[in-house]
Amino acid sequence: MKDGPDISITAAMMGDPARANMIMALMSGVSLTATELAREAGITPATGSGHLSKLEAAGLVIASKQGRHRYYSIADPDVAHAVEALSTVASRVGHLRTRPGPKDEAMRHARSCYDHLAGHLAVGLFDHWLSDRVLRWRDDDLDVTRKGRVFLEDRGIDVAPLERQRRPLCRGCLDWSERRNHLGGGLGAAVLDEVVRKGWATREEGSRAVRFSARGEKNFIAWYAV
Repeated sequence: MKDGPDISITAAMMGDPARANMIMALMSGVSLTATELAREAGITPATGSGHLSKLEAAGLVIASKQGRHRYYSIADPDVAHAVEALSTVASRVGHLRTRPGPKDEAMRHARSCYDHLAGHLAVGLFDHWLSDRVLRWRDDDLDVTRKGRVFLEDRGIDVAPLERQRRPLCRGCLDWSERRNHLGGGLGAAVLDEVVRKGWATREEGSRAVRFSARGEKNFIAWYAV
């Protein structure tokens, strides 16, 4: 018998098409009811409840009750990170759920990856911050430099509280559309929060797309430039 984690159980949970559609719907970072997730999966509410029970038992989603409804969300950033990595592989080998179109282009330009920004704009930020030493790789770990801490504070992001979170401060998250890294972790989430707070972009309802205005995109690029 081999020691270590048994990935077959987790992979089987994600491998069912209905459950995969539910998980992908939750990658927007928005909590959804069982009825909404069943609609996303194209199945009946009763069947959807069974799938959600399995996903919850496997630690892939969590549920919270508000009033008469139970709302489901991705269990934690590690699950979201795994889903985005699988999306990268699926995109590379041509396993696509829909035909390319205008919505696909919007998703490629900017979208939410659980609670942080992904897509072309996010990869641009990541590359810029690496080249200007806001971030640096230490072997396989990503870290904020001393220069980066000062820079981020000037941009309204306090690194210290993010470091006290249980999740990593920052991590490279392989982008399925760009096939290069964007910024994940607590810092990545803080960047998306800042983008929305400043009104540069809005999160499209019912989609992972993040819509930047023309002025908002220019302001965002100027904001992350060193």
